Amino acid sequence: MTCVIERRQFLASPIALAGGLAASRPNVLVVLADDLGWRDTGFQGGDIPTPNIDRIAHEGVRFTRFYCTPLCTPTRASLMTGRSPMRYGLVYSVVRPWSHYGLPADEHVMAQTFQAAGYQTAIIGKWHLGHAHKSHLPNRRGFDHFYGHLNAEIDYYTHTEYGGLDWQRNGAGVREEGYTTDLLANEAVRWLGNRDRGRPFFLYLAFNAVHAPLQAPAQLVEKYAGIPNKSRRLYAAMLDSMDSAIGKVLSLLDRDQISRDTLVLFLSDNGGAPGSGAVNLPLRAGKLTVYEGGIRVAAAMRWPGHIPVRGEVGQVMAALDVFPTLAAASGLTPGNSKPLDGRNMWAAISKGDRFERENLFFAAKRNETDERYFAVRSGPWKLVQQLSADGPRVDQLFQLDEDPYEKEDLAARNRDLVMKLGAELDAWRTLHPKCDIQSSMAPHPGWAPPADYAQVAVDYEVRR
Repeated sequence: MTCVIERRQFLASPIALAGGLAASRPNVLVVLADDLGWRDTGFQGGDIPTPNIDRIAHEGVRFTRFYCTPLCTPTRASLMTGRSPMRYGLVYSVVRPWSHYGLPADEHVMAQTFQAAGYQTAIIGKWHLGHAHKSHLPNRRGFDHFYGHLNAEIDYYTHTEYGGLDWQRNGAGVREEGYTTDLLANEAVRWLGNRDRGRPFFLYLAFNAVHAPLQAPAQLVEKYAGIPNKSRRLYAAMLDSMDSAIGKVLSLLDRDQISRDTLVLFLSDNGGAPGSGAVNLPLRAGKLTVYEGGIRVAAAMRWPGHIPVRGEVGQVMAALDVFPTLAAASGLTPGNSKPLDGRNMWAAISKGDRFERENLFFAAKRNETDERYFAVRSGPWKLVQQLSADGPRVDQLFQLDEDPYEKEDLAARNRDLVMKLGAELDAWRTLHPKCDIQSSMAPHPGWAPPADYAQVAVDYEVRR
């Protein structure tokens, strides 16, 4: 695939880091939005003001072909490990409150590489990679500091999931008032303010906004009173709040005069959910599908002096690439022992180099019908498959360079290509471990939520 970068005001200045650290060691800030629509930021042409998110794109580059998985847990796993979640059984669904599994303890996490290199590391926000065993928790996965929640769609004000408190700081439940988006921003500013200025930091700021439930401060809902659709109105208010929160963090970088020393990556974990007010147009469909609206996400990166200003990167990239790319940009070697599925794309971002991308694979599952959906992007081609237990396989083939909105199905005219790509999907599916791939959408009648999710994780490493 081609990589198009528009270079304007590109400054190639060295980094000046405190404490005599090597100039190749920037601070790293990864900001993850939850369920953000493709066209819902200003830099993507949206009609909801997002000046702070837009600033990242305008002072750096926007990615036009950046892919994630179509739902939360698999993307977060990809992001953290650089490996396909198909390999460790986290591809088809999310970790639910009653789930006992999580990201396997033998999977190396990006934060561990940064921590080993002397970085201060923190996750502030949503984890969603396991909560039942202590080995799954962020503080055991390379993060010095964790503040936020372990599950998915907690209440923005009570900070509960199914009635149980899911809000903690480093393993201890925290009961406090406040809207989660504001609290996460305040914690990020606090943690950054108290950091060791002699060492770089790696901060993973993972908002639960704009994921359901649709809740927002009254004054922001009133600000968008002119939007007739209630879901869209609440969604706009939630996005507005998240943008302000990101602005607080960017302002701190400015005040501490470390903006030029900090690489900032912004992205969404999957496409938006149209039923919750998100807009993915002109892309097809949205969250929980393998069409472009479900897997192609808004993303931007800023690192003044090291990547272009107001650039556009057309290289096909994915969440799988984040770990090796950020490590390379920071002068680090990933510490994983298992082979990565992602690749280092730093040269595509910083120099405009072009790469032929290896195939990218996607999966989604509808629990209520047991239908499974798969896709593979191979060069300009994309095969979409629908599999069901009691029906024939349905194939669709799209030529994305000519038809990015997936309007014309070319499968009937390209049967050989359909068979070839279908065989590659079949091979990818075999990577799944020999374990249950079902994940119930509802808890067993005997399951009861804990009073505090921070208190229920067991230490199976001790019990074995």
